[in-house]
Amino acid sequence: MTNSKPLPHIVALTGAGISAESGIRTFRETGGLWENHKIEDVATPSGFKKDPALVWAFYKERYRNALNSKPNAGHLALVDLESMLQDRFQLITQNVDGLHSAAGNKHVLEMHGSLHRSFCISCKAIFAMTDIDLDMSLPKCVKCGANLRPDIVWFGEIPYALYEIEKIIKDSEIFLIIGTSGAVYPAAGFVMTAKHFGAKTIAVNLDPPDNRSFIDEFYQGKAGEILPQLVKSWIN
Repeated sequence: MTNSKPLPHIVALTGAGISAESGIRTFRETGGLWENHKIEDVATPSGFKKDPALVWAFYKERYRNALNSKPNAGHLALVDLESMLQDRFQLITQNVDGLHSAAGNKHVLEMHGSLHRSFCISCKAIFAMTDIDLDMSLPKCVKCGANLRPDIVWFGEIPYALYEIEKIIKDSEIFLIIGTSGAVYPAAGFVMTAKHFGAKTIAVNLDPPDNRSFIDEFYQGKAGEILPQLVKSWIN
């Protein structure tokens, strides 16, 4: 990529692998348990209905972990890419830790929500975590008094911004996939859409993803090591 040529439209999709390098664990590491909890107890609407205080205790800990984590070289490489491409770059993330925004990315779609927000289950008012009382075992809405819940898309719920995501993927010229297993839908199917509409598909991951057959270029290894080199080669 040089300034003498038109800048491509790049869409990046990131998953748990990029944040794992910042010390944020994923439930896949623990064989169906997430920090010693069953997935259905802490990451489903039924789990929240059954024991909302347990769910809040779980996400408060994850929120504190995210606050104590720092963006790594992989995150910073995507900031460099956005700085070059400006509005010809969009970032879709399956992660909820907020590290892309902390690194400096502006065009971020958080399809699975964010640990940094909560919302009221009754009036749907949205609150930053910094604006609610996390000392309460079950935080309440200051507007209507109902329970708040973490603004996380749980199993069985529909991810955010799917219509917008589909549109930007269809318009992409390069679809870059970082730190995802290619096993969880709908995100695993995005590469198929990109490929169908003519984008070049590139992936960086520790292991070959399940949707490897739809990927034109695959770089195996840590995003924090490979992505900075890849972006530098494009910028230069």
